[in-house]
Amino acid sequence: MPGLVSVKTPPEAQTLQITVPDENNNQIRSTAEPINPKPVSPAPRRPPSPSPSTSRAKPSPDRSSGKKKSPEKPLIDESALDNPDLGPFLLKLARDTIASGDGPSKALDYALRASKSFERCAVDGEPSLDLAMSLHVVAAIYCSLGRFEEAIPVLERAITVPDVSKGADHALASFSGYMQLGDTHSMLGQLDRSIECYKEGLKIQMEALGDADPRVAETCRYLAEAHVQAMQFDEAENLCKRTLEIHRVHSPPASLEEAADRRLMALIYEAKGDYESALEHLVLASMAMIANGQDSEVAAIDVSIGNIYLSLSRFDEAVFSFQKALTVFKSSKGDNHPSVASVFVRLADLYHKTGKLRESKSYCENALRIYAKPVPGTTTEEIASGMTEISAIYESFNEPEEALKLLQKAMKLFEDKPGQQSTIAGIEARMGVMFYMVGRYEEARSAFENAVSKLRASGERKSAFFGVVLNQMGLACVQLFKIDEAVELFEEAREILEPECGPCHQDTLGVYSNLAATYDAMGRVEDAIEILEYVLKLREEKLGTANPDFDDEKKRLAELLKEVGRSRNKKAKSLENLIDPNSKRTKKEASKKWSAFGRRNT
Repeated sequence: MPGLVSVKTPPEAQTLQITVPDENNNQIRSTAEPINPKPVSPAPRRPPSPSPSTSRAKPSPDRSSGKKKSPEKPLIDESALDNPDLGPFLLKLARDTIASGDGPSKALDYALRASKSFERCAVDGEPSLDLAMSLHVVAAIYCSLGRFEEAIPVLERAITVPDVSKGADHALASFSGYMQLGDTHSMLGQLDRSIECYKEGLKIQMEALGDADPRVAETCRYLAEAHVQAMQFDEAENLCKRTLEIHRVHSPPASLEEAADRRLMALIYEAKGDYESALEHLVLASMAMIANGQDSEVAAIDVSIGNIYLSLSRFDEAVFSFQKALTVFKSSKGDNHPSVASVFVRLADLYHKTGKLRESKSYCENALRIYAKPVPGTTTEEIASGMTEISAIYESFNEPEEALKLLQKAMKLFEDKPGQQSTIAGIEARMGVMFYMVGRYEEARSAFENAVSKLRASGERKSAFFGVVLNQMGLACVQLFKIDEAVELFEEAREILEPECGPCHQDTLGVYSNLAATYDAMGRVEDAIEILEYVLKLREEKLGTANPDFDDEKKRLAELLKEVGRSRNKKAKSLENLIDPNSKRTKKEASKKWSAFGRRNT
């Protein structure tokens, strides 16, 4: 949660168990008067931005060994909860139990009893802010136990307690509740709900502090990162611009805050295909990091700069950037650090694109050796992300079986990791493409189905990426002769891709063609003719007729029109020929369409 911790957590810091309320927080209030303590969100997201300033410690499961014991649980009669002094006492016990490092079960019991006491002792029927704080602590403990679903209703109750019209204390409690609720939704992969909570928190914060407060900038960047995760890049860009404007006023030139903003802005521009603007922001961020003596961060930015050069086909400059980063990482972190492996992966991708296949494969193998024996402190996310990227390179080598093995290993590493539903869905979709390419259509359909269900739950059901996955699942259904299911998938893909990409986009045109072929297979010839006439009109008026697909579609339309004029009782055709007479081409295009929306960690 942005702005709720006064000191940034260093990347090397030990993972915390449970984050409890900070009694000295000054996120909303502008005066030095005492305030009620408030909880820090226990359910952080892994930010899409490369910014180190937004990294947060994740709650970990109960680890009670070697810790000093917390006070013994007092025997308390339920009737004693009506005592107004009992709530604060129980809440203090809960905080002390957490601080002692003992298991969270006792702390949860104390916090739940404290909440009941505060509820019963409400003055004139109005619950106090102490109730909101105790509910925040209860939710924090639930999250530390991985029980995120149980934390949701607790936080929904907590945000109904404060009344922002009653001053800064209430505004702070409300802001904290919405941000913590957003974090918890994010850990469940519910990005759309998460973003709505962050927006509400930002609104409350801006009403309390004004539009130009530095703490507002921090929340704007946090919300921008959530939009990036949801692939809503226009919204993310607008928020990031606002953050930069605030930091220009309140921070010195070339500050670390400005560098973090520019790295996020570069990520957004890269996702939108504006590589020159992304490069400009990365260069400015690098200069700021150099001025602040952040050598490792400069190297990380060099990797991002190399990625931009690679996208611009400026290969010599990309090699220079990657090698420069590699030298720094090896000297500062060691030869077997995952940062070194990540640069190996980028060099492997570069050399593959320049036709140096032997060098590319060598770098892949070097990276895999590092991931096979990770150094202490390496996260499973780093290993899984690296394997996912290497699998894409093996796919380009036309080694789908090897690519599948790496994707399956990455899937196992991501299992049971909260907040990774969208990432897992992306891996499953890629596995579907691999299964399709090797002719394992039932497994392809199953992989796509799993990906689709996760993307629906995470709020990405209106993204272009989701539309592409639906189209690929439809193709797998066609190969399995599940025509009714394929039609539903193609129709849903069309509804998504038309507004997201436009009717002239290659992915949208591909869905039109697949839908027309499937309609024809079902005997809905008039519907198929209508779609093909629309596609041919688009090509003739806007795209030109040089594309080889134009001749194929024109020929198919002529055949359909001839059949309608002759008889409605036509001879059934092979579905494989209806979708594409060249099945090999279909498989290649499946891979090509995926790569257009592939995800790479930066």
